Amino acid sequence: MSDWLVLVIAMAAACAVVLTITLFSNRRVDPEDDPSDTPDVIEYMTMMIGVVYAIVLGLAIAGVWEGRGAAQADVQQEAQALHEISQRVQVYPAEVRERTRTDVEAYASYVVHTEWSHMAKEGELTDESAQKLERIRRDVTDYHPANDFEAQAYQPLIDQVAVVDSARTARGQGAGATMPGVVWFGLIIGALVTVGLIFTLQIRRTRRELLLAGLFSALIAFLLFLIWDFDAPFGRGISATAGPFFDLFPTIG
Repeated sequence: MSDWLVLVIAMAAACAVVLTITLFSNRRVDPEDDPSDTPDVIEYMTMMIGVVYAIVLGLAIAGVWEGRGAAQADVQQEAQALHEISQRVQVYPAEVRERTRTDVEAYASYVVHTEWSHMAKEGELTDESAQKLERIRRDVTDYHPANDFEAQAYQPLIDQVAVVDSARTARGQGAGATMPGVVWFGLIIGALVTVGLIFTLQIRRTRRELLLAGLFSALIAFLLFLIWDFDAPFGRGISATAGPFFDLFPTIG
């Protein structure tokens, strides 16, 4: 099911539930009931709960957005380090240079065409990408520089392999959902309480009040969807992309 279809269904369901409860509850209203007779303490508590929940929602959105940004930065770092390896082996003999570049491109191609979809579905890395990275490491470390010029490139190449390994590990750590279940429980319960407080203000069936109630419920549903969509940096609609790999290694496209 499409993420956007999930969003539309969630927002429509939120509006439908609130409007249905409002319409049915108002059928039982006493004719002598005064909708303006809402205790001040209820208005105060409604305002405070709304403010607290808005802060929690804002923090949750900021957290998952930061996680997505960090995931994209890890991808950029990994691709850039691979590109540096491919360029720095220029000083090595042709046989070593071509073997290393071939293994680098094989790793990059595997990441974007195979491992990326695996991360989206399973939330983890594959063993094969680790093997391909180990092959690159062996290409770099097993060669013994023949002169000072090659020796100057040896340590920087090892450092770049370490950067790739570190960025790959960080990418794996951010592959799955990052929001704990207890936070989701709080967000959902908070949404129910916040929307439910609409009825403590004795909402009537006027077109304006129904419109505002529906829009408010849809807004809550949209923000929760936004958090859910950002929560898996590699697995949903607004996710980190493999663009840096395609930009630095055009041949793997």
